[in-house]
Amino acid sequence: LMTPSLSGAVGFSDRLSPGSIAALASSDEVAFRAEFPDGRTRASDALYWRGIVMWEGDGMRWRAPRRTIAIPSSATDSPVHEGTRQRITMQPHGEHWMFALDWPNGAPRGATLAAGNYLSSDGWIRKARRYEVSSSARLPKTELKPFERELLLKVPDSLSPRVRELAASWVAPNPDPKSVVSSALRFFRKGFRYSLSPGPYTKDALDEFLFDRRVGFCEHYAASFATLMRLAGVPARIVVGYLGGEYNAVGEFFVVRQSDAHAWCEVWLPESGWTRVDPTSVVAPERMNFGIESFLESRGASTETSNRTFATQLAWQPIFTTLRFAWQALNYAWDTRVLSFDAEAQKAFAASLDVDRVPRRPLMLFPLCTAAAIVAFWIGWARFHRASTADRVKALHEKFCRKAARKGVVRAPWEGPLDFAERAASSFPGQRERVRRIRDGYLALRYSEHPPSTAFAKLAQDVRAFASRLR
Repeated sequence: LMTPSLSGAVGFSDRLSPGSIAALASSDEVAFRAEFPDGRTRASDALYWRGIVMWEGDGMRWRAPRRTIAIPSSATDSPVHEGTRQRITMQPHGEHWMFALDWPNGAPRGATLAAGNYLSSDGWIRKARRYEVSSSARLPKTELKPFERELLLKVPDSLSPRVRELAASWVAPNPDPKSVVSSALRFFRKGFRYSLSPGPYTKDALDEFLFDRRVGFCEHYAASFATLMRLAGVPARIVVGYLGGEYNAVGEFFVVRQSDAHAWCEVWLPESGWTRVDPTSVVAPERMNFGIESFLESRGASTETSNRTFATQLAWQPIFTTLRFAWQALNYAWDTRVLSFDAEAQKAFAASLDVDRVPRRPLMLFPLCTAAAIVAFWIGWARFHRASTADRVKALHEKFCRKAARKGVVRAPWEGPLDFAERAASSFPGQRERVRRIRDGYLALRYSEHPPSTAFAKLAQDVRAFASRLR
């Protein structure tokens, strides 16, 4: 899935396999920025940015159709002001697909609404592109054509008896598709683990994932869920795109990065048509609520984006956060200005560079240079302050881990603070509530945008009390 384009950009391909989206999770590169002209912003966990739709699968490996099939324009002629409007400024990725929330109502100029309701550019996207699109929270119900149903229920003959029996066990009590979906989600809710590094799978990846190892990233859950739905007689497909994004309150737009890459499923239900089902949400609800970076770091994963997460979310650095957002907003404003340049605008800009006006240039640049100097100063200060604060928070948590280790509860190298705290709470039942307060305080200082001002003092107090009770 992670492929370089001719321009050197990194993004999606038209194939999905175990580990492919996990390869993007450590990338801090911006995929696109999105603003809502009507102010209809949502929580990040409700932002499903639709990319490419995959219909063809053989278990754990899926791909998009080889040929893009356009939806007839008569079926998609919805005015752009209907639904949720978005203005997208997309970075080049060297492919055809474009991004929009949920289910786009139609395609912008130079693009097609393809079968599967995703946007496909008429040409390769090799430079930044800005467009406006509207989306609906649900698709109007349509009946599946016979050839579509056949394609959406197709499964490989090589699937094992165990996999087939699992799907059949959900159909036997109640063949209603909604009941089957609920049974499948209950199955995934117990005993599965969400991980950036599940390790390689064998040739029988689907069996190994479902019955033996039960650990994977979003692509593992989407691929296995879609395959099981088809086995159970429920038409299914996979959508690959992005989930969430960081909201910039200064510029009032979302920044969506490659690390927000995500895969989910859609099933066709008789009473409602195409319906989104995200199996990752029952396996790792924290990923949906806090975003991929915070979730992975809380589980002990190390990514290139960890430093950015910690830098941006320390509540006692509001000035740094505001300045960072302001700098992003300036860059975004410049990008959108450049992308909106037409021939007349270019002539006007060239005329403004007349030699007679050169003496005025320093005066025009002075405010910008001053602002840049202030930003540079505060960024330097924030980085210095962040290091000392991070050391203090980390030292408290390490003290907690050392004290627990002296009583035989040793934190494993791969064990994140959430998992270790649960194990420690079980091992020290008399201090269960204190251990959970330590966990909550540590996570608040690391990830919350606005933790209580007394959070650090309370964490230090709880760690000291925990240590004294173990003596």
